[in-house]
Amino acid sequence: MVISLIGYRGSGKSTVGQQLAARLNWEFIDADIEIERHAGKSIASIFADSGEPEFRRIESELIAQFLQQDQLVLATGGGAILDANTRSAMRLAGPVVWLQADSAALFARIQSDDTTEQRRPSLTDSNPRAEIDEVLARRTPLYREAATLTVVTDDRTVTALVDEIVAALPNTSSDR
Repeated sequence: MVISLIGYRGSGKSTVGQQLAARLNWEFIDADIEIERHAGKSIASIFADSGEPEFRRIESELIAQFLQQDQLVLATGGGAILDANTRSAMRLAGPVVWLQADSAALFARIQSDDTTEQRRPSLTDSNPRAEIDEVLARRTPLYREAATLTVVTDDRTVTALVDEIVAALPNTSSDR
């Protein structure tokens, strides 16, 4: 079984994913880090050099490989749900947890991340706050479609989020 974490950039996928994997004694993979490792450059550089379609192709291929594993917590990129095959494959591999946050919380988290500007491309021509609202409007139906569990992350501790996810999981035969 693979637990896929989905949600917008800044929703907590990497942070929650690491602690969830540790709690379950499972492996953790951050898809964005693996994409950068595979490409040998940042996601922003992939977008600049080859465009979003090439990035999405790499992303879909790597996620498909990760979903073949067992006892894995996978933090996907915020746009991984744009591919219908990826959404379907995640659901077949195990629970898909949508870490949902409102745009104000996402904006604050993204602004406090020193690596955002170097590693993540702008997705629209709008200012950062408006971009979040625009992209969320397009992606929310896809997050909802893909998710088997929705967890609201606003004003909650990572421990509380992990507790909620673990409580909702089918038997994982791990030491909880």
